[in-house]
Amino acid sequence: MQLINLFPIPLGFFSLDRELSSSELEFLLNQETRKNVGNVSSINSYLLEDKSLQDLRGFIDLCLNRFIQDVYKPSANTSFRITQSWTNYTKQAQFHHQHTHPNSFVSGVFYIKAKEDNDRIYFFNQKHDQIRLMSTDYNMFNSRSWWFPVKTGQLVLFPSSLSHMVETKGDDELRASLAFNTFPSGVLGDRTELTELML
Repeated sequence: MQLINLFPIPLGFFSLDRELSSSELEFLLNQETRKNVGNVSSINSYLLEDKSLQDLRGFIDLCLNRFIQDVYKPSANTSFRITQSWTNYTKQAQFHHQHTHPNSFVSGVFYIKAKEDNDRIYFFNQKHDQIRLMSTDYNMFNSRSWWFPVKTGQLVLFPSSLSHMVETKGDDELRASLAFNTFPSGVLGDRTELTELML
């Protein structure tokens, strides 16, 4: 049998090839916070506009551009920009609720502090199944959810409509991440197909 993965959902995984500087860490780990569902987030939601994160912003912009170009292959008249960006802090017995990112095209999470053997991100298949069979083994075709281990210095990019969450943290080490949203600008769609949108 030839098995083809038709219309897959793209996920991009990238690794920063250096450790975060002391000034980057100090800035990212010491933000004033507000309560979120299950954990806390920074009040400042435009962190990647700060000069102290200029180098990290450059890395994220490069990765975002590569992801967009390889997956969506937009015309030269379309570009993408980071809109909001904020930190999430999760301590022992905390979690990050299942959610999507409205008003965004591609979202991302950069892990400031995470341990590969303990920290994961879960993604959920929200496609409606008219008939759902019980499975003996789970794979990317029949699963309702799938998780990936994450680690410090890793960046994950995904469509903003993809539902995701972080399970309850069992160990006593802080998991810290920088999340962000993006939005296209320029010309979207096609004039002759009556889908043109100029942003």
